[in-house]
Formats: sequence, structure tokens, C-alpha cells
Amino acid sequence: MSDTPVRPRRPSARKLPRLRSAVRGLPPAPALRLSPPSDTWFKPALSVVVAIAVPDLALLAAGRPDLGPHTMAGSLCALYGHGLPYARRARAVAGVVLGMAAGLAVALVTASLTDATAVLIAVGALLAAGQKVLCDASRIGPPGHVIFTFVSSAALFAPQSLGQVPGHLALTLGAGAFAWAVALAPALIRRDGPERRAVARALEAAALCAAAPGPGDGSAADPGPRRRNAAAAAVHAAWQCLLASGRPTPVRRSLERLVVHAEAAFTAPGPGAGAAEPELLRAWAARTRGRGPVPAPPTAPAAAGELHGIDAERAALRARGGRRAARRALLRRLGPGSPLLPVAVRTLTGCALAGYLCAALGVGRPYWAIVTAASLCQANITLSWHRALQRTLGNLLGVLVFAAVLPVSRTGPLALVCCCLLFAFAAEALITRNYWLGTVAVTPMALLVVEFGGAHRAGELIGDRVLDTVLGAAAGFLAATLVTNRRATGRVERALDAADRARAAAERTGADPAAAPAERDRARRTLTASLVELREAGDTAAGEWWQRALPEQRLLAAERAGHRTLAATAQRRGPTAHAPSIGAE
Repeated sequence: MSDTPVRPRRPSARKLPRLRSAVRGLPPAPALRLSPPSDTWFKPALSVVVAIAVPDLALLAAGRPDLGPHTMAGSLCALYGHGLPYARRARAVAGVVLGMAAGLAVALVTASLTDATAVLIAVGALLAAGQKVLCDASRIGPPGHVIFTFVSSAALFAPQSLGQVPGHLALTLGAGAFAWAVALAPALIRRDGPERRAVARALEAAALCAAAPGPGDGSAADPGPRRRNAAAAAVHAAWQCLLASGRPTPVRRSLERLVVHAEAAFTAPGPGAGAAEPELLRAWAARTRGRGPVPAPPTAPAAAGELHGIDAERAALRARGGRRAARRALLRRLGPGSPLLPVAVRTLTGCALAGYLCAALGVGRPYWAIVTAASLCQANITLSWHRALQRTLGNLLGVLVFAAVLPVSRTGPLALVCCCLLFAFAAEALITRNYWLGTVAVTPMALLVVEFGGAHRAGELIGDRVLDTVLGAAAGFLAATLVTNRRATGRVERALDAADRARAAAERTGADPAAAPAERDRARRTLTASLVELREAGDTAAGEWWQRALPEQRLLAAERAGHRTLAATAQRRGPTAHAPSIGAE
């Protein structure tokens, strides 16, 4: 027998769950960096100013400015739906108004039945979690659940009697109806504006890919996965906007042909692919975005079949079966296996913790901490960290702005209304550059709304706001750290399977000579949508902690294979008609 000592065997690592690096670096610089302003920042800014001004001035003329917070709850609905075509915007904003009124009704009834702070905080946290899930599931877009949470949480801590609830809800619904009209008013002037902007973005994104042609296989000659993924997302968004816009018109037909050219440019860029030149794509984008006639691009040989397929999809979506399928998809996003469930638990935990901490410290308005914690609950912990920095910096700077304008706002009710309108416009003008910059204007506006019910001590308001901000940010980020989204990797795996199925279907229909052109193009659009979902799921999971290892190599390979299939099927269906030069056009 050998005298060599036997080393103890290490426990097998195969029995342990394979986790990614538990804690990743969270640098502050990306969270505070300014971005270019949105191309439509002025639309929600002007809409919310008009929607707030008319009801508030009417109340001022009636001698009841104290009712301003109730009308503002409905007026803020004008912030939603500005990226949607008007047919869908009408339904979306109506749903926002009804949802706002429902949350406000729960808050007002609760406030009238009890003044127990513990109960009010619990109801506020439950409402915030429900509003977060519903907004994410319905994909209503910015400003998301934060406005709903702000309105319902503020109403919970406002003095209220049960007999006042119907009148206050009537004010909210009336202001909401006016906000709905304001949001749809641009359709009287330019009813195809949202579709034109979506198509212009697709053309601009495709021009970036066409300017740097590559094989689409991730090699050094490739224009880069981010640029190609951005172009796929823009083209997909343009098709979805056109599908939801209603019946086809001559203008929409021209827009659909432009998207066909944009799709050809980003899927098969290069001089031999028959795609339009980058300069021409940019020129088309500028003219599409403008107020003149939509460019009339040359008809592609495959465009007739693709537009026929678009008509078939539009008819299917408008049919009863299509509406049922949309409702089933919404219910699946809300089901027990939904990736939104951890985010809901995170929101509930953070809001409750923030509220109870503030109540324990004697803060008179814990709803500000609830709103701060709710705003921090993002798709992953990296985004939550960014939002914590942005919210804290913006609020601290905002209270300084409030202290500066408070003497002016107290010169009279009209001055108070004008200050609120100024900050409402500034918030929408700045928030697209960075959230913290917009919060600098949101904070004084929220504090001035409190003044509608009567003057308060400035030091108390500012002190409470600073303390609520710090506690709410700490509680929200702590909840994001403790309640992790373990389902993020599962969502990536499901998106990978869906992308593989969509790619196989696109290759099968593209190689089948008997397949109809409409079927081929529908398979291509399904593949594009699956690649967009795959990239979104990958980005969400990449910023999360404490989860299984991401299949990064498989994700990258699936994206490359999907873009190669898009390029191959684009070439197989024939090049688009030769596009003229800018001078010839």
C-alpha cells in the first residue's frame, strides 16, 4: 500500500446551480450621461400643458383652485400614447383614463374609510405593484406606471369623506376626457403623423446599416450587432405601426413601400443587393418626416406580394379572432409564469418598505417615498441602479428650484397655475435627454400641486421631500437587490427557441417555390419580431444579478443566424427595383 497521502475529494460542482457573477460593477457615469432629445418631445409637452391649463383655469374662475389635484389626475393622461397611430391611441388613452380613475377611486374610498397609516401604506404598495404589472403587460410606454402611482398614492393621504368621492371622480373623468381629446387633436391636421415618424426612423436606421455593408455574420466587415439590431427593431416598429393604423390609404401605401426598401437595405446591404443608397434613404426619411407629400419610391418586384400580406395581417388583427388572440397574449403576460411577477414583488416590497420607514421616522407624507421606490423598480438591477441615481439627483436639485420659485407661486392662484404649467412643459422637454434632468422639473411641480389646497411651511415640505427621496431610493434599490428576477434567463431561453422556430420557418418558406409571396414575407416579419424580442430579453437578463448563466454564445449565434437568414431570403425574393439617385429623384 502506498504511503502517499490521499487528498480529500472536493464536492462535485455539477450539483451546484451555475450562477453568473453575483455582483457586477455599477458605474454612475452611464446613468447621468445626457442623450439627444427625442424627435417628438414637444408633443407630450404641449399636450399636457393644454390638458392641465383648461381645467385649472376653469376651476380658478369658479373660485375652487383647491380641486386642482383631482383634475390634474385626468389631465396627466395626455402624456400617454404619442407614439401610437391615432386609431390605437384612441383606445389606449381611453384605457389610461379609466385605469387612472379606477386607481384613484380605490385610493379615495380607502382614505375616506380609514386614517390608519399602516393600512394606507399597504394599499399604496399594492396599487403600485398592480399598476406596474398592468403598464408593463399592456406595453403602454412612457411615462409608464409612475404617474398612476403618484396620483393614487397622493390621494391616499389627502383628507377625504365618502360623500366627496363621486364628485372628485367626476372631475378626474371630465379632465381625462378632455385630455383624450387633446391627445387625438393632431389627427385633425395630420392623421398619418405617427406612421410617418415610425417609417422615417426605420429609413434612418436602415441607412446606417447600408452605409457600412457587411455579411451580417459578426465578422470584422459586419456593421455591428447593435446597429443591425436597432435597424431590425425600427423596421419591426414601423410595420406594427402601419398594421395598427387602420384601413390602407394612398399615403399608407407609399409608407409601406418605403418600409420594404428599409427592410431590404438593412437585411441585404451592399452595392450588389439592389438596395437603396444610404443618401437616398436619408432623403426619403427627411421628406417622410416633413409636412410635404410622402416620397413615392420605385415599386419593388416583391412589393405587391408583401403589401398583400400586410393587408391579410391587418384584416386578421381587426377580425374577432385577432382581438381574442391579443387578449390571450395579454393574459399570458399576466399569468403565473410571467417574467413580470418578480418585478411586481420587487415593487410591492420596495414601496411598502419605503412607506413604513418614512412613517416610523414621522414623515407626514410617506407617499412621496412610495412613488420614489416605485420609480426605481425597473426590468433589472442595473436599470434600477441608474434610476436610483437619476431620481435622487433630480429630486435634490428640484427642491432647490422649488425653494427659488415658491415666493413667486404664492403671489396668487394664477401664478401658481402658471408655475405648474411651466414645470410640466419643462419636464417633458428635458426628460428625454435624461431622467434626472426631467426630474429637476417634476419635483417642483409635484410640490406646487400640494399648494392648491393651501399654503404649507416651505421648510417642512422641502425637508420631507429630501428625506422621502433618500429613504425611497434606498428602499427601492434594496428591494431590487433582494428580490431578483430569476426568470430573466428563462425568458432568454424561450426567446431563443422562438427565434430558432421563426428562422426555420423563414428558411422553409423561402426555399419553397410554391410558397406565396405573402407567406414568405409574413415569415420574414415573424423572424424580425423574434430577433427584436431576443435582443430585449438578452439586454434585460444581462443587467440582472443572482441568476443562472446566460447562454451568451447561443444568443449571439442565434442573432447572427437570424440576420443571415433575413439577408438570404431578401436576396432570394429578388432585389428591390433599382433606386434612383438623389439628383434623379
